[in-house]
Amino acid sequence: MKVAIVHDWLTTWAGAEKALAELLACYPQAEIFTTVNFLCVAEIPCLKGRTIHTSFIQKLPGARKHYRRYLPLMPLAVEQFDLKGFDLILSSSHAVAKGVISDPNAVHICYCYSPMRYAWDMQHQYLRQSNNSRGPVSWLMRWQLHRLRQWDYLSAQRVDHFIAISHYIKQRIRTFYRREAEVIYPPVEVEKFCYDRPREAFYVTASRMVPYKRIDLVIEAFNKMPERKLVVIGDGPDYDKLKALAGPNVTLLGFQPDVVLIDHLERARAFVFMAEEDFGILPVEAQAAGAPVLGYGVGGLAETIQNHVSGLWVEEQTSTALIACVKQFEALKHTDETLFSAGVCRAAAQRFAASNFIQSMHALVRKHLSS
Repeated sequence: MKVAIVHDWLTTWAGAEKALAELLACYPQAEIFTTVNFLCVAEIPCLKGRTIHTSFIQKLPGARKHYRRYLPLMPLAVEQFDLKGFDLILSSSHAVAKGVISDPNAVHICYCYSPMRYAWDMQHQYLRQSNNSRGPVSWLMRWQLHRLRQWDYLSAQRVDHFIAISHYIKQRIRTFYRREAEVIYPPVEVEKFCYDRPREAFYVTASRMVPYKRIDLVIEAFNKMPERKLVVIGDGPDYDKLKALAGPNVTLLGFQPDVVLIDHLERARAFVFMAEEDFGILPVEAQAAGAPVLGYGVGGLAETIQNHVSGLWVEEQTSTALIACVKQFEALKHTDETLFSAGVCRAAAQRFAASNFIQSMHALVRKHLSS
């Protein structure tokens, strides 16, 4: 069986790319199609030796640093991929990958991280963050997003079967694409974490420094709790602004390699997470490391964190609500030290193990191929 795996773009190694790695493990002979590839393939074992096809955007000026500026061209780019002769197309998509035009005899299954947020419900936030909410440029961008939204819906109708990364995303697929989806949670390398190390008196959060991750709320909350220490790991456009916001009890480490992140997750009192996520790999990794999670209880986090078992849900996306949650967590631990134990957190993470992902994906693909 000839398999093609289509991924939006290869520019960073984040949650979607970790899922891609497991898809490649499922189908070792698969060829990869992507709009651009600026990763050092030699340093990434799952990509080494693979056939990787890129689009014409790869060669456009400034694409390495500013590939997102070519978003209006990406629908055209993915539709140019020649997939004739492939029996199975797996698109790994949060943007344009699902829009490929497949052979009529092929089965196209989309593993969907989310419908394209900036074309749908996050359009206004996207325009504000890019400082284009008013004026002539704003109207040009609104028109482009309108056209992109039309293409996004139409291209979703070409997919034979959707798989959502969470029930939260399943509902979004139903709302925006009018399509049904099955759910397979993304894979997490649970076994790479040690969960029984001694816990220390600090909290940790980690994320890309972008507005919707709401690291600002976490820092604001801990600024109001100066007796509690917070470590923040990650980098991004908002780093300098967040650094200026941080009080003396808040330490920003910037970008750190996995070994440093893992070390902090294994030692922290708890992991704090205030973003509204489609799934959220990091809260699951924190549980795998034995750390309870204090997080905003909507979206994917409501599926990955068992409230009052492996963590606590924060009721509102505010610093006040987070402060209340931290104090409730500490009061519960003071009453019963066995609550939110490392073993319980690790057990909660096991259902997201990579082996479960591979088994579920194989079973679902076999079902759709046979039908």
